[in-house]
Amino acid sequence: MLPEIHTTTKRELPVDLLARTVSMVIEREGFKPGEVLGIYCGDRLSRSINRSYLSHDYPTDTITFCYEREPRIDGEFYISLDVIGRNARRFDVTFRDELLRVTIHSSLHLVGYEDATPEERERMTAREEYYLSAVYALSYE
Repeated sequence: MLPEIHTTTKRELPVDLLARTVSMVIEREGFKPGEVLGIYCGDRLSRSINRSYLSHDYPTDTITFCYEREPRIDGEFYISLDVIGRNARRFDVTFRDELLRVTIHSSLHLVGYEDATPEERERMTAREEYYLSAVYALSYE
C-alpha cells in the first residue's frame, strides 16, 4: 500500500516519488507500510501542530506520529515546505534534495528511529544519506 501524500499549499510536489520514497524506507527497514499519510504544509500548520503536541511555539521541518508498527506501519507526518525552503538555502542544497531528506527523516521516525541524542542523530543522518542515495539511484534506472 503506497502512502497518501497531500499538500495544503499551492506548490507542486513530486507526489509519486515522495510516496515511493516513504514506502521504500519502511520496507527496507523491515516493516510493511499500512495507512501512512504525509501532509506537506506551510509554517502556520506546522507551528500549530508543534505547539499543540510538543509545546514548541515555532514551525519545524517535520512532526511525525506513529500509531502502529506491528503488523504494519500506520502513522502520519507533517512537513513544512516553508522550513524546507529556508533549510535548503541555509545548507546550500536544492529544494528537492531537502524535501527528500526530510521525507526520509519522517519515514525513519515512523519505523522507530529517534534523534534526541548526538548518537541517535548520527545514526539517523547516516540512514538519511543511505536512502537519499538509493532514491537517486532508483531515479536513474
